[in-house]
Amino acid sequence: MKFIRHTLRKSTAVGLAFAAGGVLALSGSAQAAEQRAAYMGCPSGYVCLYPNAGWNGGVPSHKWYRYGAYNIYNQYGMKRFFNNQTGGAVARNCLGTNGTRCQGAQRAGTYADYDYTPYNSVKLEP
Repeated sequence: MKFIRHTLRKSTAVGLAFAAGGVLALSGSAQAAEQRAAYMGCPSGYVCLYPNAGWNGGVPSHKWYRYGAYNIYNQYGMKRFFNNQTGGAVARNCLGTNGTRCQGAQRAGTYADYDYTPYNSVKLEP
């Protein structure tokens, strides 16, 4: 499993006003909460599946956002599975349909390449 490293930036707005020969400085936080950014075509909060063992030019073949199970059809061979969810959310590949017989727990912010021939569903969990 490989980790995606994002550089999250905080910005601070600083305004300067010149009045009567003096300098007045104002500052404030531009953003209170940070979010993970979209990466390789996979929006923040999503789990994405790419059609091969690579990023496919940033174009995933499947994107899932809500927690739950998703059946997948006609997926064979090596695919890249990217969990771009936030917090402690995990994504699992499952041998059975409807999120049954799941294997492993891929943590948020990670991707891995899997042979999808035996898998029949994907499950997103908090």
